[in-house]
Amino acid sequence: MKKDKVYKVLAISHGLSNSKAKELCDKGLVYMHGKRINIARAIVDIDTKLVVKEQAKLSILLEDDNILALNKPCFMDSYELEKKFAPYKLLHRLDKETSGVIIMTKNEEIRSKCIREFRALKVYKEYVAVVHGLCSDEITMNDLIETKKFKTKSRSFVSKKGKPAITIASPLSYMGKKSKIKVLITHGRTHQIRVHLAHHSLPIVGDFEYGFKSKAQRMLLHSKRMKILDYDIVAKEGKEFDI
Repeated sequence: MKKDKVYKVLAISHGLSNSKAKELCDKGLVYMHGKRINIARAIVDIDTKLVVKEQAKLSILLEDDNILALNKPCFMDSYELEKKFAPYKLLHRLDKETSGVIIMTKNEEIRSKCIREFRALKVYKEYVAVVHGLCSDEITMNDLIETKKFKTKSRSFVSKKGKPAITIASPLSYMGKKSKIKVLITHGRTHQIRVHLAHHSLPIVGDFEYGFKSKAQRMLLHSKRMKILDYDIVAKEGKEFDI
């Protein structure tokens, strides 16, 4: 059986350019046998059936003269928003697979005010996640987190040489061996929630990097609410979080 790279097989079978096919793979929207393709250059049989899932739509939560608050769908890179809504600038970012509240600033005055709030740890950041394991009581995680940058990505881990980070997890509901939890963070270290939860044996469902592989079609982490200055912005999580 003849074989080729996933993105090339996808391009031929769906009538796409190679670059568009690779983009869909990189966004995590391509599935084979019900499992998400994580490597666009993986080798597969040329007659392999590949399915492309539709990306959830981006929506505006709030807009005024100073900020644009969006509900970012999973599998969208935060930096795509700066291209789409230029010249507005990202105030912060979310991992590609994390959905929810993300804020862009429209002028330098509001941007400076918001950055001061972040630095003073005055920003309320609430997430919701579904994790493997039972979270039956509130847990405060304050392990130091260190981040190292590699050629294509950054990776974080608990380390005595790391920077302060506080994550508070509390239970919302349970189903089998999974828990839906509310997560509050004061700091915003790279992959902070993912690292802390995994370190405390509560890896996020669908987090293949810090947890383990499962049948989940996305990482179940959502930025639900952010309060900064006089703004209180909420984005409800999707049905995939219902357990």
